Amino acid sequence: MMPFTLRLAIALLLAAAVAALIAPFAATAVAAAGYRFPFPRIFDRTVMVTLALMLFLWARKLGVVRLLRRGFARPLDNLGAVLRGLLVAAAVIAILLALGAAFGGRDQLRAGEALARAPKYIAGAILIALIEEGFFRAFVLGGMVEDFGRGGALAISAAVYALAHLVRSPARFYLARFDAAAGFYNLFASLAQLTHPAAALSALVGLFLLGLALGEAFLVTGTIYFSAGLHAGLVIGAKLWPYGDAPGAAPPHWIAGYGRPPLVSGAAAWLMALLILALVPRLVGRR
Repeated sequence: MMPFTLRLAIALLLAAAVAALIAPFAATAVAAAGYRFPFPRIFDRTVMVTLALMLFLWARKLGVVRLLRRGFARPLDNLGAVLRGLLVAAAVIAILLALGAAFGGRDQLRAGEALARAPKYIAGAILIALIEEGFFRAFVLGGMVEDFGRGGALAISAAVYALAHLVRSPARFYLARFDAAAGFYNLFASLAQLTHPAAALSALVGLFLLGLALGEAFLVTGTIYFSAGLHAGLVIGAKLWPYGDAPGAAPPHWIAGYGRPPLVSGAAAWLMALLILALVPRLVGRR
């Protein structure tokens, strides 16, 4: 029987290849309808659709329903876990903001303005958290445990989580006319970034450590609810993170971050992720 991880890797490669073939047609159809979107965005959405189709076709072989049912078990009984995750995320953001203020950062966004803007990000953050925790934790991590055990699966799934967030098209471009090779060009240009990991090393480290913390929370609780709450809270914090590209407005890079995403690419955020990882059993109320 083919291992889960190998079958998943084949599904991902097939989805990417099919998306590369379909995306130019999708971009042409979008342009004909009068809309104008960058081709990399159309490609990313096409990959999501083809991957969803592959998972549907291989649902039984990959155990999709079984893994998701286990990860999303007892939702009404776990609302408190979601709230607990949100509170932990709020505490982390507060600590990082306090460090920023202590080391000379001038907030570009006042607290009142942040509170006023926060509600418009809540629904999107929750949706992102549920989708990503369902995929990366309930499905990918849950399936890899059967191949590598808890420790190996946690590390590998965290690496997959980090890489998936960094593999993006390096250029924002539009298709002026139909180009059948555009999808493969975009795919290869995105993957080529993996040959220069040093350029995104700080973000890679931060995302990997965050993936470890979220994955450990899933392994300890057996469900995605605490990790989803934590994930959603961090997404909202990233949207409201006040230290952007304005010169002279940000604290040192070890607080503000070294690149994108800035919130997790600084050493202070790495420390917060390690602290959450160490305290997961206490944070989720488990021994």
